[in-house]
This record gives sequence, C-alpha cells and structure tokens, in this order.
Amino acid sequence: MGLEVSNMRIPTAAIGLGILLLAACTNPQPGVTAQVKPPAGSSTGTGRVFITNPVQSTGDQSLTDQKDSDAAVPASAYYTVALSHLDGSGYLQGKWANVRSETGDPAYSPTNTFAYTRSDDRFEQVMAYFWVTEAQLYLQSLGFGSELPPVNMESQDVRINQWGQDNSYSWDKHDVIRLGKGGVDDGEDGEVIVHEYGHAVHDAQVAGFGASLEAGAIGEAFGDYLAVTVGLAVAQKYGVPVKAPAACVADWDAVSYTSTVPHCLRRIDKDKHYPEDVVGRVHADGEIWSRALWDIRGALGAYKADRVIINAQFGFAPDTSFAAAAQQTVNTAQQMYGSAAAQAVRAAFEARGIL
Repeated sequence: MGLEVSNMRIPTAAIGLGILLLAACTNPQPGVTAQVKPPAGSSTGTGRVFITNPVQSTGDQSLTDQKDSDAAVPASAYYTVALSHLDGSGYLQGKWANVRSETGDPAYSPTNTFAYTRSDDRFEQVMAYFWVTEAQLYLQSLGFGSELPPVNMESQDVRINQWGQDNSYSWDKHDVIRLGKGGVDDGEDGEVIVHEYGHAVHDAQVAGFGASLEAGAIGEAFGDYLAVTVGLAVAQKYGVPVKAPAACVADWDAVSYTSTVPHCLRRIDKDKHYPEDVVGRVHADGEIWSRALWDIRGALGAYKADRVIINAQFGFAPDTSFAAAAQQTVNTAQQMYGSAAAQAVRAAFEARGIL
C-alpha cells in the first residue's frame, strides 16, 4: 500500500524514512549546538580586547607572554568594547574588517558577544576586528570619505596566526593583512595591528608605494605613527589610561625582544637626524620620518596634523624620497590650513635635516 502523488507511487516505508532524515537535519544531536544567526540588522556587538596593549594600560613593564597564559596578564588589562558595523552573520565580518581565516575555531556568536581571554585563539580575532574597524573609523572622523578622498574604505581582510613566523605584513597584491605568532602573538597588540593597517592605507593611496629605500622607511614610519595616534584616540574614547610613553610603539609585542625598560619595538620621538643617522634599514631609518610626524602633531594638534599627514600621501610617488615627500606635506598644509601651518610642518622636517 502507498500514497499516490501525480502518477508516482511512493512506498509508505520511504515516507517514514524521509521523516526520520528530515528530523535528523533539523534537530541537532545531543552535544551539538545549532548555529543561529543574530537578528536581522544586528550590526553591533561587544568584545573583550586590550587597549592598546596590557603594558601600556597597566604600566607594568614586567609582564611577559608565558605562552599565551591567562595568568600572565591581569584581568584589569581587558576592556569590553563595542564592535560596530558587523554584517549580522554571527562571525567577525563587517563593513570595515573581515577576519577571513584563523588558527583554531572561528569566533561565532548568535548574540554578537565575543568575550574571550588570550589563551583562546579567538581573542586575537576580536582584537583584529576591533582595531581595524577603529582605525577606519578614525580616518573617517578626520573627514576621509566625506570632505576628503576615501582611504581604504572597504572591508579589510585579516588572517590571524596564519603566517608561521613572528612577523606580520600587509600584502597589497592580495589586499590582506597577515598577523604572525611567536613570543607575544602580534594579534594581541593593537599597535601592531594598526601599524599593518597603515601599510594598507598607503597601498590604497598610492599603488606600489615603497619602491625605494626612503619610501619604504616612510611606510614603516607612518605605520608606527598611525598606530600611536589611533591608539591614543581609542584610549581616550574608552577612558583607558596610558601608563607607558605614548611615543613607544608596540610595548607588549616588544617584551619578547627587548631587555631595557620601557619596552618599545620602536619609538616615534627619537632624536635621529638625516642623513648621518641613515643606516639603510627601513624600520630604523623610518624613525627619522616618524619623529617629524610626531612633531607636526605637537605643533598642529592631532586632528589637523593627521588630516595633513594623510592627505599629503595621495601625492607621494611610489619611490618618493624623504625630501620630496616632506615638500608635498608642506604644500598640503599650506593648501589646507595656510602659511602658519605650512611653516610648522616645514620646521618639523628641517629639525630632522630632511628639508
């Protein structure tokens, strides 16, 4: 006996089997959690992060990595923050950042709640999403994308712990930031993340930027400067104390490489001078350029300085020299804010021997 549908006869036994199969697909087995997406339109959430890193916020220069141990970092170093512009998928994907691949399980939450500690690989995914998004929002707060040209206004792909070395980089050909592991994993330091985002900014502004030694040094310097200026803005936004020198870059990442205190991967306030302090290495030589940017910030204030510094970069050649890029920055200051601002910018570069 069977049920008749059109001209086909389906055995009753098959109907019973189909019901069982359907039940197996729609009802999760014991111990299996069904993924439920956040409600439609859920573009905001919360996450637990470092701002910008635990050394800077606690002032404790004795902190060490201890193989991702939770015990290595005090609970007071974590901050609960807003995660904005999520796409509603339940993953760390959104309008300005996209955690595309990772080590371990992808962070997922049907309520957009991402509260992990550093012993969990997903913590670094939250850090990457938060800091890339905040960096883009900072650029927009300066007027980029509205009154000024947009700068990297897209969902920036980030790979977490996929680069099997203790190093990170931005790859323009694939438009991806890759964060390395080893020592303190790079994804645990907000300044490392934003530094790499700085390279993505340059790539978006000038195709092939960094084609000469001095252009490469400018790229590293700007990455360091952007890391500091974004980090300070976010710390102010969330009321987080800055208990380490503001000009010290990547304090937390640096504890694995430095023995002197304060721990700094690099600094943007060193008294280096061109050309006698040039050594032919982009990171070291970049400290000449970043000091000029830091002094421009001191003279004009963060808002005007950052608008001038970033807007000027649209006019850089891929293989620019220090002198040519400095003159372009002076010209941009003149166009945006007049002679007094231009003179302040010029003075900063002259103090470094660049102009």
